[in-house]
Amino acid sequence: MDLSVSYLGLEIKSPVVVGSSGITTSIENLKKIEKSGAGAVVLKSIFEEEIFYEYESILKKEKTQETPDYGYLDYYDYKIKEDNVKKYLELIKSAKRAVNIPVIASCNCVSSWEWCFFAKKIEEAGADAIELNMFILASDFTKTCDGIEKTYLSHIDAIKKAVNIPVSVKLSYHFADLAAFVKRVSESGVDGVVLFNRFFHPDFDIENFKIVPSNVLSRSSDLAISLRWMSILSGRMGCDLIASTGVHDGASVIKEILAGADAVQVVSSLYKNGIEFISDMLQDVKVWMEKHGFEKIDDFKGKMSQVNSPNPAEYERVQFMKYFEGKKYDLD
Repeated sequence: MDLSVSYLGLEIKSPVVVGSSGITTSIENLKKIEKSGAGAVVLKSIFEEEIFYEYESILKKEKTQETPDYGYLDYYDYKIKEDNVKKYLELIKSAKRAVNIPVIASCNCVSSWEWCFFAKKIEEAGADAIELNMFILASDFTKTCDGIEKTYLSHIDAIKKAVNIPVSVKLSYHFADLAAFVKRVSESGVDGVVLFNRFFHPDFDIENFKIVPSNVLSRSSDLAISLRWMSILSGRMGCDLIASTGVHDGASVIKEILAGADAVQVVSSLYKNGIEFISDMLQDVKVWMEKHGFEKIDDFKGKMSQVNSPNPAEYERVQFMKYFEGKKYDLD
């Protein structure tokens, strides 16, 4: 039984990739991830904001009436950035020494110059690829959809020109014309698009008037979003498509591959079940493949993609009607 797939041009032993998270900050965990059968690992993101806010906290402490000249604080800006980047680059180097599966760095920045700065350093440290974790919150009423999309594409273009290793982009589904935008991204020269990001979900503590986290981990029901769009987009893009969010078991992996995914990322399920659960997921995939007579992943990849339908929109409409047929729901 052959579970190997191509991921961003890298040959990996299985379609399960451990996504960027706190799990992937420990060398001990990375060894467990490899032993459990994962094809690759994405290290926890380095955030530009983490560096910025650390500098801001020092700035607030140092700025007093007794200290009129703040020029020396430029040193802190440089030093904090250097220390944070150095720690992340050392994680990449240590990971490459510890495991044989591809090690993918994750970069989460907000300015184009910082994207290129981090990406170059990451490549020099030996990372096998870079995943750009991109999200611009559409909360600025002065920005247009076209303007936001151009910002994404300009950042991607700058990164691709700065490095030679494979680059993937992790996107959200919060776009006015998602299919068209993902296609533009896929044709920008990137090697893969990850569908989708998972973000902080806020809730209110109504007794203490505080914002608190809600649904930190994904649920199996979240699979529906990535599965739907994977099925719509696969076979039509100019790069690899990787599924993410809601992949909680072997059946989820199978479904995403049937929809056309080149690989899947998993995180929340490992928090719930432990890293070793990867081997259970892969065993379920093998058992299913044997049952249906498939020898390799390519034998069934995209088998249920909408690209195989002559009229995808009509197909989806029919499924909608079939689902609600006979149900006494007011859909108006």
